[in-house]
Amino acid sequence: MRIVVHGGHPLQGTFRPSGNSNSALAVTAAALLTDAPVILAGIPDTLSTSMMFDAVQALGADVFREGDTVRLQTPTVHTRSLEQDLTDRQVSAVLLLAPILVRRQHARMEVLYPISRLHAHLVALRDLGVDVRVSSGVIDFQVEPWDRREIILIQTSVTTTALVCMLAAGLGGETIVHNAASEPHVQDLQRLLVQMGAQIDGIGSNVLHIRGTGQLGGASTHLSPDHIEIASVAAIGAITHGSLTIEAVNPDHLKLISKVLARLGIHLYLNGDTLFLPVHDTLAVSQDEEELDVPIETAPWPGFPSDLIAMATVIATQARGTTLIHEKLFNNRLLFVDKLTSMGAQIVLCDPHRALVVGPSPLRGEYMDTPDIRTGLALLGAALCSESSVTIDSAELIDRTFENVVSRLVNLGARIEVVQS
Repeated sequence: MRIVVHGGHPLQGTFRPSGNSNSALAVTAAALLTDAPVILAGIPDTLSTSMMFDAVQALGADVFREGDTVRLQTPTVHTRSLEQDLTDRQVSAVLLLAPILVRRQHARMEVLYPISRLHAHLVALRDLGVDVRVSSGVIDFQVEPWDRREIILIQTSVTTTALVCMLAAGLGGETIVHNAASEPHVQDLQRLLVQMGAQIDGIGSNVLHIRGTGQLGGASTHLSPDHIEIASVAAIGAITHGSLTIEAVNPDHLKLISKVLARLGIHLYLNGDTLFLPVHDTLAVSQDEEELDVPIETAPWPGFPSDLIAMATVIATQARGTTLIHEKLFNNRLLFVDKLTSMGAQIVLCDPHRALVVGPSPLRGEYMDTPDIRTGLALLGAALCSESSVTIDSAELIDRTFENVVSRLVNLGARIEVVQS
């Protein structure tokens, strides 16, 4: 999809976020842990969730959707194999290992990408007692139920934590997990597992105590609102000099994000589950002495999310002052800044993890190609606050994890034309 974005139009109005897309992928996988029906509410209609539903249907799940509520039931898991066409298209397909192993005790996974990308996952599975055998892009897994395991994850990985939680709920007696991820989407999964019959102490922390059950049952749950979408839309509202009311937020998920945005001059006001963004005529980086030379940096939850570092960089281009952006968790996530410098931003990429941004800079551009999933919404924000019209190719990637976000921004006053589908 090719779109033309006409910058300089403030966002105005009321926005209601969709459910957390990452949560949706995890709870969909968890629904296959049982042959009983599982009802999931607040499921966003995105490309990633659609692909996951296709995948679970191929495994044997019956999927019924009405609005944002999905009912899944899986009488039997038809196959033990996750083939490479699925794992290559859908990175989250690795989550489906858990229900296959719980229901069938053996799984096979074919991958085209380097096995090293699964290093943290495979180490955790071996620590749980799973027999893992790797050979030429094919991984075989075999598992037996266990009475007690205590493991420490080598990375605070969301996907690894989700895998371990599902396996422990379905196969483990008692499992203690250290260095677990605690993001809101991990918490959504853990609450569903509790509804299905597992006992989990430590939800929202980095140490989990899980008591599983040999027969998980049916359940229903409602996903939390997407905190990345909420923060991103609020940021776009601020850099376009608009004012917004965002309803049905979880204020606990926004406390630290709000603090970081305040350092970049964006002030959000929370009243219960409603967020209010007033008009920001100008933005300025905090000049508090204790914050000078302190970078905006990512960290495992409840730290500042890596999925917002691109948006923070865009905000910094519009804020008076100098900001050091430090992506501490992942390699190469700052390489997108060349697109911002081509629009007129003053950015020095120090190395793949750090960028120095001097603002404010007027942004102008004519063409932007293929924003990736993690930076697409931030680059759309840059186009919306620019002084020109910007053509963006492969814009469907922006909607991969956010439900119809382009059309919902148009409803708030953004001027975006679809010129090629």
